[in-house]
Amino acid sequence: MKRRRNILRQVKGYRFARSKKERAAREAIVHAGKYAFAHRKDKKADRRRLWQIKIGAALASSGFSYSKFMGVLKKKNIGIDRKILAGLAENNPRTFSQIVAAVKE
Repeated sequence: MKRRRNILRQVKGYRFARSKKERAAREAIVHAGKYAFAHRKDKKADRRRLWQIKIGAALASSGFSYSKFMGVLKKKNIGIDRKILAGLAENNPRTFSQIVAAVKE
C-alpha cells in the first residue's frame, strides 16, 4: 500500500490512467525521468546556440564573423565566455564594441 501511495503521489496531476493505476504510473515516472535528464542537456545546448546567435548579430556591423572572432579571442587569451559576451552584446553594446576593438588590434 505504501509503495503504491508513493508512486501515485509522484504522478499527481498526470492525466487518465497514469494518475490512478500503479502500473501506468510507474511507467510514466520512468519516462518522465528520462525526458527530464535529456532535456536538461538539451537546454544547455539551446542556451549556447542562443549566445552564439546574439554574438554573431552584434558582430555583423564590425565585419567580424563569429568563428573568426572567437578564434582571435582565444589566441589573445581573452577569457570571456560566450554567456558574458552575449549579455554584453545585448545589454551593453558600448562595452562589447570595446572588446571587439581590442580584438581587432
